[in-house]
Amino acid sequence: MRSDAYLDTPWPAEDGGPERHAAVSKASLNLQPHERLQVTRRRTLMSTMTILGAPGEVFMLTHSALRAQFGLATSSRVTRLDAQTLQPTARSPELAGGRMWPGGMALHRNGDLYVVYGHHAHRLGRDLSLRASLALPHDLPYNAFVLLGCGLLVCKNISDRVPARLSIIDPDTLRPVCADVDCPEPSIARLSARGDTLYVVGVRSIFRYHWDRAVGRLVFDEGWRHDYAAGAQQSYGWDVVLAEDNAWFMDNGHHRYRTSMVGAGVSATPNRLIRVNLRDSADHDVIEVSGIAGGSITNPPVFDISSQIVVAMDSANKQLRAWRFDPEHRGLDPLWARSNLGAASHMLLYPDSGELVTNDYDKGCEYVAVLDILTGQTRARAKIGGPMQGVVFPSPGWGRDFYWCSMGFVARVAVTTA
Repeated sequence: MRSDAYLDTPWPAEDGGPERHAAVSKASLNLQPHERLQVTRRRTLMSTMTILGAPGEVFMLTHSALRAQFGLATSSRVTRLDAQTLQPTARSPELAGGRMWPGGMALHRNGDLYVVYGHHAHRLGRDLSLRASLALPHDLPYNAFVLLGCGLLVCKNISDRVPARLSIIDPDTLRPVCADVDCPEPSIARLSARGDTLYVVGVRSIFRYHWDRAVGRLVFDEGWRHDYAAGAQQSYGWDVVLAEDNAWFMDNGHHRYRTSMVGAGVSATPNRLIRVNLRDSADHDVIEVSGIAGGSITNPPVFDISSQIVVAMDSANKQLRAWRFDPEHRGLDPLWARSNLGAASHMLLYPDSGELVTNDYDKGCEYVAVLDILTGQTRARAKIGGPMQGVVFPSPGWGRDFYWCSMGFVARVAVTTA
């Protein structure tokens, strides 16, 4: 679900909006037994995400990498792609960045496109001309941003040692609207939001802030915080999904990703799926994803509101599992499990058809798979290629198709008749 701050398009931002449902509304692949997936791909350098603008518009965010090997600042760029062929139809200038980490972009309700990468924020026109830029205060990478319901941009630095600092930016002037807010702990995960409430997964706890329009600043919610790492040998959590009355995320996010997440876990413990009630943080639950030692992830779970199914992964051990949530008793009933399925990326959910899109890294090669969310069975599978496992952001397309970003390719995956 997205707020009214985003442009009214099928996919204006990463994960479809600030609550990170990753759900595609009013569309589905609707794969039939006689159909298959056809892949059109183009080589890219560090493609991070695609988003959709006006009908037929596809924007892709990439960033440079070579300079990072020498400790130098890297840059980002936005490219508008032909929706069918993926050929570039327009490019932004090279955008100032900083230390390398996948950034983010979104289409604001004002019609312009915003990018946060490195320690810079940029405002672009729809023709990808640069309208304004802002240097952010920390010389650290900033991992994207969210739009609050009021339209303000909020971004933060990523670090497991330096406390997170929130910058609140006016979309019209691209200047801070108030003093930066220092969080009580560092944060690796990307931000999430519901309306004017901002959620932060720190390295030990999850907490939130409310934008107070009267005083013009973010106010820390003293009554809502959950220390998910207390008494456990777990590392930090990643992005949080806000679904109905609960927040869902996974821990053991510290990993050694180079070309894939397989075997990249650092903590000796299994990774866990965590639920925290949005009304009362004392109402929380935790469950091991696979129960296998060395479990790790780098992305969020998926929660399907229509079926009350949550899907979580243990990327380090190639495990994908689903439970049905009982909202009355706060219980999680095991539904299905898939072993030896290499899921690590952000996923796509088609609620109307019960289809879940994920990657499947197998024998050193990237594939995508469309699963039945009720059974976990594979409806279709297709080869993307390349030696690296994707860990970034897909998006739906304009028909029975979707776009897949990985480190070396962008691909359009479309339903066709076998």
